[in-house]
Amino acid sequence: MTTRRGRVGTVVEVAGELDMSTTPQLRDRLSEVVQGGARVVVVDLANVGFMDSSGLGALVLAYKDLRERDGWLGLVGARPPVRQLFSVTSVDRVISLFDTVQDAEEASPAVS
Repeated sequence: MTTRRGRVGTVVEVAGELDMSTTPQLRDRLSEVVQGGARVVVVDLANVGFMDSSGLGALVLAYKDLRERDGWLGLVGARPPVRQLFSVTSVDRVISLFDTVQDAEEASPAVS
């Protein structure tokens, strides 16, 4: 997992599997980013091959934390199995999914 400054916010790049054993790292990183003052966060999931409900929960928690701070969360590059999880749970109706980091940054409220 890496964190970098994007054009309009913070980009968190995740790789591997997001399950009960790895999700706490994601949850902690997202919390650090939000607590550190980020208002626009893009989570790049292009290198995530599997995600279970714990990973989904960490992303929803980050979304809620950001929303409470008038922030925004975008998800990028979800592979078909991960995208299907978002669809089945209807999370894709609440948190925006994008193909690329650039697409997410251009859609973020920071650009408006």
